Amino acid sequence: MFKTVLFPIDQSREAREAADVVTNVVQKYGSRLVLLSVVEEPSPDEPSADPMVSPEVVAKLLENARNLFSQQGIQAEVLERQGKPAFTICDVADEIEANLIIMGCRGLGLTEEGATDSVTTRVINLSPCPVLIVP
Repeated sequence: MFKTVLFPIDQSREAREAADVVTNVVQKYGSRLVLLSVVEEPSPDEPSADPMVSPEVVAKLLENARNLFSQQGIQAEVLERQGKPAFTICDVADEIEANLIIMGCRGLGLTEEGATDSVTTRVINLSPCPVLIVP
């Protein structure tokens, strides 16, 4: 049913909590797992890069996630992309022909004010496949 699962990750607590759900889904369906980290492009008026999203930090994040799944007997592919997170997640889902996107939710989209700022809400609206949100 879910041949390919895309799991966008960042350093949030919500992403770490969603990892358990990803493990369960991937093991149950024997899915291919693709881990994605999206580094947001800096805007022209913000010349200094955020040290929390340096290439080294992103590489370490992806490697740690791959190791976490490897300990569960799951082989994971890793992708690193640059761009607007919601659009990039959906583009990658389309590119890899994902059958499911699993992601954590920070709760910003639960109110009208936060809905426009929520990457999760944007992914739900733009996704080429079902999206499982882990609260």
